[in-house]
Amino acid sequence: MTLLRRLVLGLLTALVLVTAAVVGGLAVSGTTLGTHSAAPPVARPVAAPAPVPAPSVPARPAPSTEGQGVTRSPRTPVRPQEPGRPLLAPGAEGVKVRNLQARLRQIAWYFGDVTGTYAEDTAEAVRGFQAKRGLPVTGSVDQRTLDRLHQMTTEPTRFDMYEQGNRPGPLDARCKVGRVLCVDKSTRTLRWVVDGEVKKTVDVRFGASYTPTREGEFSVQYMSRNHVSSLYDSSMPFAMFFSGGQAVHYSSDFAATGYAGASHGCVNVRDYDAIAWLFDQVSVGDKVVVYWS
Repeated sequence: MTLLRRLVLGLLTALVLVTAAVVGGLAVSGTTLGTHSAAPPVARPVAAPAPVPAPSVPARPAPSTEGQGVTRSPRTPVRPQEPGRPLLAPGAEGVKVRNLQARLRQIAWYFGDVTGTYAEDTAEAVRGFQAKRGLPVTGSVDQRTLDRLHQMTTEPTRFDMYEQGNRPGPLDARCKVGRVLCVDKSTRTLRWVVDGEVKKTVDVRFGASYTPTREGEFSVQYMSRNHVSSLYDSSMPFAMFFSGGQAVHYSSDFAATGYAGASHGCVNVRDYDAIAWLFDQVSVGDKVVVYWS
């Protein structure tokens, strides 16, 4: 019995200890619950969104203080050139007018005869020259106009100023029948002859020694009023072709420099009005005779 009693007492003691431990644990837990609230969950830091930059507005520049206190005068408008005192004007006559007309012919502004009389055709040529060169357009010649013209031209010869022209020689027999452009190399003339009657005579020049104008009897093969040479890229107004690429035509170079130059084989005419008239008279098939008289 003694052993049994010891076992019972041991169990009772253990039970008491367990109970006391449980009761003590509850008391401690209750005290904690009653005294402190549960700790809140720790929040994880969240990265703040990057700020959106506001649209930049350019700063208005501060007003400049440069020049303050200085009174600026308004911009002076450019005044047009005033024409100078006329040296030559419509109605004038004499050798100075001849010189003017001859110089204007050199640069293809004047196409009339050199008469020594300052008529409307001369005034029109002067106005065109003045407008092209930025001079006051008056139709009269002042010192600036004369100086500019002299810069662009050479001193006219007596022939240029007095339009003496070349004196034609005797007609070739082939020129006396039918419609013929009769070209005389000896006298450097071309005559338009119809049934033996001379209708027009003009001065001409020919090709150089290395590009001579061919001689003989030909006919007008084709005509071109505003022709431009495909070989030399030069203007050949009123061209009347008679032998391959050789033609009778107006030459501004002949008008400007006279016999100081030569053609590439063509028959050059320097009188613009005359060749324009002649072009309207001639037809394809008309005869061309180039000869020495």
